[in-house]
Amino acid sequence: MNLTIKILLAMLLGCVAGLLIRMNAGHAIIQVLLDDILKTGGNIFITILKMLVVPVVFVSLVCGSSSLDIKKLGRIGGKTLVLYLITTAIAITLAILFASIFSIGSDLQAASTTPLAIKEVPSIKDIISNLFPSNFFKALVEGEMLQIIVFSILFGMALSAAGEAGKRIGAIFRDLNDVIMHFITMMLQLAPYGIFCLVAVSFAQMGFNLIGQLFGYFSIVLLVLLIHLTVTYSLLLKVVGGLNPLMFFRKFYPCMLFAFSTSSSNASIPVVLETVEHKLGVKNQVASFIVPLGATINMDGTAIMQGVATVFIAHVYNVPIGLTGFLMVIMMATLASIGTAGIPSVGLITLAMVLKQVNVPVEGIALIIGVDRLLDMARTAVNVSGDAVVACIVAKNEKSMNTEVYDTV
Repeated sequence: MNLTIKILLAMLLGCVAGLLIRMNAGHAIIQVLLDDILKTGGNIFITILKMLVVPVVFVSLVCGSSSLDIKKLGRIGGKTLVLYLITTAIAITLAILFASIFSIGSDLQAASTTPLAIKEVPSIKDIISNLFPSNFFKALVEGEMLQIIVFSILFGMALSAAGEAGKRIGAIFRDLNDVIMHFITMMLQLAPYGIFCLVAVSFAQMGFNLIGQLFGYFSIVLLVLLIHLTVTYSLLLKVVGGLNPLMFFRKFYPCMLFAFSTSSSNASIPVVLETVEHKLGVKNQVASFIVPLGATINMDGTAIMQGVATVFIAHVYNVPIGLTGFLMVIMMATLASIGTAGIPSVGLITLAMVLKQVNVPVEGIALIIGVDRLLDMARTAVNVSGDAVVACIVAKNEKSMNTEVYDTV
């Protein structure tokens, strides 16, 4: 069996095992299996993934930015940011449109909810200031991705300008990049076992009870995620990039499965980067810049959740939003996806920002938290797909793509 089949089988067996554990909850042996074996296995796998994220981002970005001149780096960065903003705006517009058409939440009454403790959103001034690390090693230790990205790009630019000394150091980083890619290949052999543990734990803890209560919200989020994934990205690849969408999905779907299982864009960076470079033909200097940046600031799946959740909660609390309010939601969610990128629980924080803007009760978030873990799996798959799509389009436009690799099965 190839790795993709193993991952699919692991997900299926994990679902079955999780539901069986949930049906037999309370037995001592079952609890030991869940707490001491499956949770531990899943935690170890996620820890290994997170261990790889910082070195992958740092080394690959240094390699990429050092091989580009400043003018080309600025051009690639500008195109990337514009495409990220456009795809996010399209995502949340689709979410609001479908949620409004189906009037989800209109048949529910506002339930008494526990007020949520959500961290204060930083000001624009603080966000900009926090892009630059006062201590790079502290940023590495704490995993501050935006700070690591900024330092890596600046360091790569310095290597490019340093002449022979820069070339010698750059060669070391390219060797390190090759070693890390082999490390990723080794780690992927563990993926089916880690994914089995993660999926089993998720289904053992949640089951399907809450989905029945929130079927309208759950199904609309999944529907819009599917439309954005298959229609929006396909049109962008074909019309803007001149690339075959079917070939993209044929090669990238193992990464989507991986992201679905781990529910983490950052943890998926090593796998996405390896696939974008070696299967889709994007040159390292472009892929190593766009993929880590996208995992940090490009969150189309999260934007879709925010759009549907805003309409759902507004209907539950009978709060009219109106056209102006919807335009404000689109703008806020699009900008917030970048502005709050480095903050933990980013989805809740940006959703709270959006709800406050249109005077919808923030405590309504408590209504949807129960099913959010399952939806998070699906929207992470969309998030990483968006990163890869933008990488392919920008690379093709910049003539930094091997189209023979992309078109070869």
